[in-house]
Amino acid sequence: MSQSRLLRSADYPRMPWKNGTGSTLEIARDAGDGLDGFGWRLSIADVGESGGFSAFTGYQRVITVLEGAGMRLEVDGQRSRDLTSLDAFAFDGGSTVQCELIDGPIRDFNLIYSPKRYAARLQWLRADGGLKLFSSASTLLLFAAESGVSLTFDGQRSEVLGQHDCLHLETTGALAELKLDGTGACCLIELTPR
Repeated sequence: MSQSRLLRSADYPRMPWKNGTGSTLEIARDAGDGLDGFGWRLSIADVGESGGFSAFTGYQRVITVLEGAGMRLEVDGQRSRDLTSLDAFAFDGGSTVQCELIDGPIRDFNLIYSPKRYAARLQWLRADGGLKLFSSASTLLLFAAESGVSLTFDGQRSEVLGQHDCLHLETTGALAELKLDGTGACCLIELTPR
């Protein structure tokens, strides 16, 4: 039997960055206290100026610009492509990372997870006209970049997600059909314990 929770963006707690230079809205995590101990964590960060990223040694990170012109990252001395809206970029959480904003402040979406504890898959999709997928992940997270998407899982249809809302499903891990309905861009994250 699957369990679902609809997390509304207005309820996300604000937490300080590990390096103390900004703050994050925490969407969800599997466990742990503060900024340590979790196996996976989803968050939204407001980045007001160029600068360094906090290190999360032992974790993988996938970051996506949600709002603003975008950014370039330098990861362990290697420059990234220009990262603009809904273009996901993955890197080692323990890397030395410098961020250069392209044209003013941005808001970004972050998945941080322990690859020793979880296998992860992250996809940006559009629900326009309905989209069917299949997954055997034990944790499914559907994040709405825009309002108007809903998910049917195991014959149960969720409420419609507003902008930056997140649907968190814990499943049995059996292969199941997912159907995305509505309009707008969304991110589907699949996590399975190793």
